[in-house]
Amino acid sequence: MSSFTAVPGSSPIAETAPLSLCALEPHVPADRLVAEMVPPPRFDSVRFDTYVPDPAQPSQTEAVKVLADFAAGLGGAHASGAGKRKWFGKKAVAPAGPRGVYLDGGYGVGKTHLLASLWHATPAAPSLKAFGTFVELTNLVGALGFQQTVQTLSGHRLLCIDEFELDDPGDTVLVSSLLSRLVEAGVALAATSNTLPGKLGEGRFASADFLREIQGLASHFRPLRIDGEDYRHRGLPEAPPPYSEEQVTRAAYATEGASLDDFPALLDHLARVHPSRYGALTDGISAVCLTEVRPVPDQSTALRLVVLADRLYDREIPVLASGLPFDRLFSDDMLNGGYRKKYFRAISRLTALARDAKGLVAQ
Repeated sequence: MSSFTAVPGSSPIAETAPLSLCALEPHVPADRLVAEMVPPPRFDSVRFDTYVPDPAQPSQTEAVKVLADFAAGLGGAHASGAGKRKWFGKKAVAPAGPRGVYLDGGYGVGKTHLLASLWHATPAAPSLKAFGTFVELTNLVGALGFQQTVQTLSGHRLLCIDEFELDDPGDTVLVSSLLSRLVEAGVALAATSNTLPGKLGEGRFASADFLREIQGLASHFRPLRIDGEDYRHRGLPEAPPPYSEEQVTRAAYATEGASLDDFPALLDHLARVHPSRYGALTDGISAVCLTEVRPVPDQSTALRLVVLADRLYDREIPVLASGLPFDRLFSDDMLNGGYRKKYFRAISRLTALARDAKGLVAQ
């Protein structure tokens, strides 16, 4: 990273060059993947009583009640096997009904807040509860292997899966098999998504060919619809427009722990780093500064950017950018395609992080 020269008469800036995400290639051992299956920093302190339901959306208030009851029902000793498990305070013998809840709703209605609140409210030690995104769960299987993942998670009281999405048939079969084994072991499930469980994979691959697996997934959950508007933009000012390249560069040099990267170069770098490492990629980063933001060129690149946006949002890392605004990252074809809900979530979260970054720019 070359040094940055201050403009005469301007306020002083740090002499040390910013960090660069493109220069980082973190290694994440499998045991860290398991240890980090807890709610991310943004949701570490959330609880049911910190969730503020929209008075115009009764489904939000109902969701809090249902999930609080669900958490209370997960008390008692864990015993392997459905027939030996206490379920909602009753001794269940191979129950035929759903063994979990599935929070369905648009982006920004507080599903992750509620899922993390469920994790916190469940009366079990943290080592007996797991929380992770769908991508992190599939990455765990890739790191540990299927059988070891089943063995590792079977002793848990609860598995929370955020952003449940099925992007390809292989994931459908893998997750269907994994969750079936965990349910048999007595693990309760909770998940969030923008897509009803019976519709997972729709518009992305020939889901009809995997209907049995998709229906099997749906049978594990009781759908719980949460209506409402994106709270990140409810009653808040519009996100700031992109800044100039000079403003972004100056802010990166002036902010301790900030990174500074050219956006196209960062997209290329993401292709060389496994998505399971995107969280580790941001370790120690206080702010992400990007220059030359432009539309992503293809769907594979776009999906990698979605994962990075999720990890930045989880860790509350502000994003300062020059170039195009974030609502122009994805083409109309992408926003109208099978992954549109992922892209809208990424736009929503990046917009919130851009708003958080306003204070980095000297007025």
